[in-house]
Amino acid sequence: MIEFDMVSKSFWTGERRKVILDHVSFQVTVGESIGILAPNGTGKTTLIRMMAGLEKPDEGEIRRTSRVSFPLGFMGGVVSKISARENARFIARMYGLDPEYVEAFCRWLCGLGEYFDQPIGTYSSGMKARFTFSLMLALDFDIYLIDEGMPSSTDAEFNRKAGEILAERLRTTTIVIVSHQPAILEKFARKAAVLMDGKLHQFDTLEEAKRLYDYETQG
Repeated sequence: MIEFDMVSKSFWTGERRKVILDHVSFQVTVGESIGILAPNGTGKTTLIRMMAGLEKPDEGEIRRTSRVSFPLGFMGGVVSKISARENARFIARMYGLDPEYVEAFCRWLCGLGEYFDQPIGTYSSGMKARFTFSLMLALDFDIYLIDEGMPSSTDAEFNRKAGEILAERLRTTTIVIVSHQPAILEKFARKAAVLMDGKLHQFDTLEEAKRLYDYETQG
């Protein structure tokens, strides 16, 4: 479970204070995947980083009682000077997993060929996204955090394999996905919430969340 207890978070933009969360309380329970709709600029990435423990609240408390993934696309734990192979093995050891398995899984899924043994700093943004997504799926988490859905990739084989694995994980794990596009959430979650003006409005269904989101964003 991830629990936010009266959590507040804001930033000073140089002109005004931008409020992300204003004394918000909610829970993410294992077994109940949730999609969070939020317009661009309202704090989607900050919220997902707070769930992962990468951002601290200004006020309140965030409790995690389950194994929570790093956000999809997060490169903070990946060292750009070494190869994907070395990164995969290093991070496997950090999580107490078999380095041989994690390396083989990532090599198979991301399909980088000879680049898998080259420094990550030489990769394109798409190649990096494929590797970090592969790494996230190779690790064993109770709750997976996804910011804006699948990584953008022109590699059809990667999209197919990653999509199939993620669909399978939905049966046994919990996914929290944040996006400004309702269509992306439909693939992953039935329960939903809307992040807007520092508040998180929670709904039992995605359809209810979409009605509020459309009303607020389209007038």
